[in-house]
Amino acid sequence: MSHETIKLQSSNDPYKLLHILPNPDGSITRNEKFCPTKPATPDPAANDNNDPVLTKDVFINQSKNIWLRIFLPRQPLDHDSSSSDKLPLIVYFHGGGFIVHSPDMTVYHNFCSGMAVHLQAVVVSVNYRHAPEHRLPAAYDDAIEALHCIKTTKEDWLTKYVDFSNCFLMGSSAGGNLVYNVALRVAAAEVDDHDHKHNNLLPLKIRGLILHQPAFGGVNRTGSEIRLLHDRILPACVSDLGWELSLPPGADRDHEYCNPMVEGRGSKVLDQIKSLGWKVMVTGCDGDPLIDLQIKLVKVMNQKGVQVVGHFDAGGFHAIEFGIPSKAEALFALLKNFVFSS
Repeated sequence: MSHETIKLQSSNDPYKLLHILPNPDGSITRNEKFCPTKPATPDPAANDNNDPVLTKDVFINQSKNIWLRIFLPRQPLDHDSSSSDKLPLIVYFHGGGFIVHSPDMTVYHNFCSGMAVHLQAVVVSVNYRHAPEHRLPAAYDDAIEALHCIKTTKEDWLTKYVDFSNCFLMGSSAGGNLVYNVALRVAAAEVDDHDHKHNNLLPLKIRGLILHQPAFGGVNRTGSEIRLLHDRILPACVSDLGWELSLPPGADRDHEYCNPMVEGRGSKVLDQIKSLGWKVMVTGCDGDPLIDLQIKLVKVMNQKGVQVVGHFDAGGFHAIEFGIPSKAEALFALLKNFVFSS
């Protein structure tokens, strides 16, 4: 969820909390006014000279409405880029429970702009299809399509300024879930495709995963979910509705897309993530109902020998970085250290 959620008032109706309406055909109507957007600013000459980031929207698949918003720090435009000073690539996936939000939402636009500046990295924020019109794994499929498009792109902002051998996948909330599940797919394909001709993403080389307050769940509530059952930002009724609308029909919250702790789930692929040398960072706070499963995931990865680090703050709330600039800056400092560490 985004900082817009902070404005929500107490209610037992998750549809009202999310500003959506159910339709008889199983689709939902979204209140676009609740999620203000910001246009891209791709022209350096027309852009405010004080704006340190330029942005551009690029369509991947118009029939599926898959598109990217590229965030390019202005600084590389001031001098010719060589192979030695190209920038890391952060491929970012927004939250919203798989049912709402997009990269052009003001909160995500500002967050990705800040990340591009603080890290001096190119950020590519991906728009993917929404449930319930397109239930999981549609969003995962779209993410894979986006990665394959990025690896073969002719877009000059990427070919000129990006170090494709230094790529990180990052997601917030539902986007963190997406990154985890997509990573399992990519890792399996990378290891199985020994001749490197079909499934791998070369020249795009993933170095690590950043799961920011990733959204996972299960049929049995965790201690943090019970403690924060009626949380002001992410009450259980909202999480439950998100999974109800996004999981395959008839699935419960112990489905493998939702619960990474399902017995045997991902065990082999975590071994493959280890063998690929990917590093993982999981971030969260104990004011988030989802923290218990986030901590447990870190423990499981540690047990499998994955290079994983968890950063969990006291207090806070879900999506805190979208509403409090100092928290965003603290997160960016963690990300910078993670991305640029050897």
